[in-house]
Formats: sequence, structure tokens, C-alpha cells
Amino acid sequence: SATATGRAVLRWLARASGPAARCCSVCTGAFVLARAGLLDGRDAVTHWQDVAALRAQHPAVRVQDDAIHVKDGKFRTSAGISAGMDLALSLVEEDLGRAAALAVARRMVLFLKRPGGQRQFSAELLAQSHEEGVAGQLIAWLRPRLHQPLDVAQMAAACALSVRTLHRKLRVEADVTPAQLLARLRMELACQLLERPGMTVKAAARRSGHGSEYNLRRAFVARLGVLPGEYQARFA
Repeated sequence: SATATGRAVLRWLARASGPAARCCSVCTGAFVLARAGLLDGRDAVTHWQDVAALRAQHPAVRVQDDAIHVKDGKFRTSAGISAGMDLALSLVEEDLGRAAALAVARRMVLFLKRPGGQRQFSAELLAQSHEEGVAGQLIAWLRPRLHQPLDVAQMAAACALSVRTLHRKLRVEADVTPAQLLARLRMELACQLLERPGMTVKAAARRSGHGSEYNLRRAFVARLGVLPGEYQARFA
């Protein structure tokens, strides 16, 4: 039966983890490690939507609320699918060194160590996931207007909603506020612009809606932990 097969898999996993140098999970794969008893007394993370469930089902696991990936001994867990790439990059760095990991990160247009918590998100993935919802509708409206001054009232009007309803629907769909969504879209556009040869920080700031180099620098440091020029030097 499926239940018997599941128990057999958990027993195998518990045995195999003994001699293994590392034991890793991606996203809700942490539940499998936990059910095998491998995370008891250890720090771990899973997708933010499932943190409460992991904590409730496995109280012996020290579940982290807002980490991208967690290392506890030889056990590694990641917050989501994309966070699994961050975890993989950390393994490359451990095995082959920082230079190799940076080369892989550049090839994949990723940061070697993504700063901040797991509630960072890709607006593109969000738009795809909620194409028929308010988030997708708002993203489609915002993209050609990112260089313009925008406020929440304008965003709500574009979706034919009140400001309060827009906040509520975005929170339910994607756990973001309108302002957070706008900031993420502008940051993603700024990154894309800075990856173009010959693009200046000043022009990227203006075209992405940040207004000034100062504002763009503040946004980059707050969100990515690097200056725009450092990002450009790494990825352009």
C-alpha cells in the first residue's frame, strides 16, 4: 500500500542519512526529513506557508520563520523551490570555493548569498501564479508605468477596487502589500537595466522609477545588501 511504501521510504532515508555527508531538502521536503526523525532537535525551514504546519506536526524541530535556507550539522533545508538554488550554491561554495560559486551564480544571474528572508519573491513568478487574480492584473498594469510616480490609490483604481480591498486581496493571494509589490517590480527592472552594457546607475534609477541614484542605492542596500555599482560589476 501507499502507506507501507511511505514507511519503507522513511526507514530507508533514516538508514541512508547515517553515512551520508549531507542530507538536504527543498521546500516542503523538510516534512519528509522530519517524519523520518532526522530533524528532531535541529533548526530547519520550509516554505513560509507551511511553517506553522511543520511546527505543529513536529514540535521537536526548531522551525525557523524567515530563513532562506538553514544548515544544522549535515542537514540542510530550504524555504522554497528557488531557495533550493541558494542552498545548492552554498554547497558549491563549500566544495569548490567561493570563486566557483560566484561563477555559477553569475551564469544563473543569482546572488551567491541572497540577503533577507524568504518573503522575497519574483514578481514574474507571482504574475504567472496569479495570472487571473488581482496580483497578475496589477503587475500587468504596473510594468509599463514603473518609471512614473505611482501610489496605492492609482493601483486600486486600475484594478477597480478600493484601497482596502486591494490590500486584502493581495495579502490573501501573495502575502504582499501594494507598496511591496511596486518596490519589487522596480527593483527587478533596475537589476535588468544594470545588466545591460553601457547602462549608468543614474539612467537605471530614472527608468525604474527610483528617481535618483541616492534612492536606488538605498533600495539596493536594503533589499540586496550591495550597491548598484557592485551589482553591475558582477552581472553586466
